[in-house]
Amino acid sequence: MIEWLTLGLFCAGLTLCLVLDAPVLYALAAGLVLFLIYGRHKKFSWGELTRMALDGVKSVRNILITFMLIGVLTAFWRAAGTIPVLVVSASGLIRPGVFLLMTFLLCCGVSLLTGTSFGSAATMGVICATMGGAMGVSPVLTGGAILSGVFFGDRCSPVSTSALLTAELTGTDIFDNIHRMMRSALVPFLISCAVYGLLGLRGTAGGQTPDLRALFGREFALHWAALIPAVVIMVLSALRVRVKAAMTASIAAAVPLCLFLQNVPAPELLKMVWSGFHAADAQVGAMMNGGGIASMLRVSGIVCLSSSYSGIFRKTGLLDEAKRAVESLAHRSSPFAATLATSAVTSMIACNQSLAILLTAQLCDTLPEKKEQLALDIEDSVVVIAALVPWSIAGSVPLTAAGAPTLSMLAACYLYLLPLWRLAGSFILKKSA
Repeated sequence: MIEWLTLGLFCAGLTLCLVLDAPVLYALAAGLVLFLIYGRHKKFSWGELTRMALDGVKSVRNILITFMLIGVLTAFWRAAGTIPVLVVSASGLIRPGVFLLMTFLLCCGVSLLTGTSFGSAATMGVICATMGGAMGVSPVLTGGAILSGVFFGDRCSPVSTSALLTAELTGTDIFDNIHRMMRSALVPFLISCAVYGLLGLRGTAGGQTPDLRALFGREFALHWAALIPAVVIMVLSALRVRVKAAMTASIAAAVPLCLFLQNVPAPELLKMVWSGFHAADAQVGAMMNGGGIASMLRVSGIVCLSSSYSGIFRKTGLLDEAKRAVESLAHRSSPFAATLATSAVTSMIACNQSLAILLTAQLCDTLPEKKEQLALDIEDSVVVIAALVPWSIAGSVPLTAAGAPTLSMLAACYLYLLPLWRLAGSFILKKSA
């Protein structure tokens, strides 16, 4: 009974932060205090509980270092002109008849390169939403295509925080995970392309689309050489070079481009390591500002606090009853069905993707026989389900960045098709076993 009361109070704290529009870190910090008090109730000393919490943080220390590298990488890609050149080149492919399909595919491509749903929505998503508005395309459909696309890469990019976190939590290799994710996503991806292709046929041309080359040309030298940092990380990832080494090499490739192609002063470049890129032109800045270590502090704080729970949960048995309920559901249905149901609950409670991943991994770690299967189940459930919860920042922030309505979640067909495809497959496998 005390376990469910403790978890209920934690959920209430998260809900209160949501209602008051307060940072979720406040609720997570209060949750840590709550779980420490529960540990004392179970007769553990403060020293033991501190070690439990620190052990949890130590288990994700590599991912925290990677988060910092991602912050620097995304800042330098902006300053070097890499992202602007990618966006300008890709936007030229958009045509009225295939607008929704190209919006989906372009957001897939940008998110696959950058590994961030937020950043992809704030760049390519904004571009597509602007063009869609000029063409008279429904903002709900445009937003759905954007949300589907940005989470394609958020799920399976080698520099995605969610993919790296899942690999770290499950003790698996991220490149092997990506290979399995691509296979499981193939059919949902193709069906999504068909859906957006058919819906796009109803689009009508009208109005003027923005001249992105002229817009970004006010701030950047749009030269093909700016793509070198993206090529570096793509090649090194294909060669299965360790993610941190690949990102470091890409950052190093961006430095001379910043200094000599974009004429960024060296002191300004050093400031970007922490504070990120800030364009002098306000209109460009609305789409390109961001990156830097500071931009990763919130997600790092969420992961730190959330991971500190794991050691406490494991040693105190706080989640044991909830885990037994999940295992019972898996026995009656299938392991993936139980993981999917758990991910829906954790996503609604956590209000963010990182904590939902951590909680789902903790509750479902005994369901599959292999840790590789656990990683795939997490990627095919909670990573995308989190974006379908209206009050979660996972989906609301990308849609807000792109200026799309919340109803767009209903049109994010890839985010539905992927877990449903896996769910159907899990029942078929169980029936044939």
